Amino acid sequence: MLTLLKDNGPLRALCTARVVSVVGDALSLVTLMLHVQSVLGKAVAVAALLLVGDFAPSLLSPLTGVISDRFDRRTVMIVCELAQGVLLAAIAFTLPPLPILLVLVGLRAVIGQIFIPASRAAVPSLVAQKDLGPANTALGLGSNSADVIGPFLAAALLTFLDTRGVLLVDAVSFGVSALLLLRLPRLMVASEPGESVFADAREGLGEIWRNRALRIIFLGFCGVVACTAIDDVAVLQLTVVVFGQSESIAGVILGAVGIGLLIGYALLAKGSTRMSMVAMLVTGFVISSAGNLCTGLAWGVASAFALQAVRGLGIAAMDVAHSTLIQRLVPGDRTGRVFGNFYGGIGVAAAVSYIGGGLLIDVIGPQLTLIAAGGAGVLVAAGVVAASPTRGVEWESAS
Repeated sequence: MLTLLKDNGPLRALCTARVVSVVGDALSLVTLMLHVQSVLGKAVAVAALLLVGDFAPSLLSPLTGVISDRFDRRTVMIVCELAQGVLLAAIAFTLPPLPILLVLVGLRAVIGQIFIPASRAAVPSLVAQKDLGPANTALGLGSNSADVIGPFLAAALLTFLDTRGVLLVDAVSFGVSALLLLRLPRLMVASEPGESVFADAREGLGEIWRNRALRIIFLGFCGVVACTAIDDVAVLQLTVVVFGQSESIAGVILGAVGIGLLIGYALLAKGSTRMSMVAMLVTGFVISSAGNLCTGLAWGVASAFALQAVRGLGIAAMDVAHSTLIQRLVPGDRTGRVFGNFYGGIGVAAAVSYIGGGLLIDVIGPQLTLIAAGGAGVLVAAGVVAASPTRGVEWESAS
């Protein structure tokens, strides 16, 4: 992976831009959560902020993915970064009341939903087929490292900057990312002219449904997320209610996932080409789900921390495998739409998990919820293996 980054300037620019941008995302998320909490003092307001930022863009995913298949992907990414920077600057200068803040955050999240499919769809244009796995590992490692660093950086900046100052730093980070993306070549993919936006959106949805292997990846990933996305809430309850520890200790346990992710990407960077991407995907499903299941059986903070770190290893494998498989299975002129729909489906699955899992925790408690959710995720992984088009044989179309 390091050799690939060293030799491939455009890929290095894309990965660096993502690091800068994701650090900025984490800065603004933490800062706005603290701002809303301090001004309104209501958890429901913070929850609304998270819902608008995570779930609302999922509803537009069939349309947001169309943009990166219709236009030069480099231009799409640059415009998205600049637009997000402008919106963050507007929030910073005005610090508007909650309803307007939610609208602005929602707009920024939708623009981000346009950027992510474009960035993933750009990778096959920057590297050879054989290098897709290492390239996706590099992109995932950079993004998730930034996601881990961002909250700590926000805490540090908030010691000498106010909310407005930190948000302006975030706005600048989007501008820096846009400058880095100028180093990419044009990433225009030839497509058939004459189709309407809605026809393109239908085609993107149809691409997932017609391709059996792609459909299995989509349903399997969304199924695992629907089963296990409640884990953050369950781990918080487990730490505070069952273990009798503070919320800060709960934060440490939740942070173990990020450590596991970084270790997972580092391991994949050394050996991502040695394992079938299908095997890597299923292994990721099993490890991430089993990590939650075993966390429900944990006897204390140390064991819960270790098991959540193991879960992070599985999530890293899931990320690299699904990205590479989609890039190999989908024609270049439809990749953006498929990625857009994929991440939209994940957002909906996570919302289902938050609602259903939250109710389940109230009924049976966090331990049994983690066990049930993790066990259900393992069953989904088994279903993916059983439904594979040719069992025991690699089913990537262009590997």
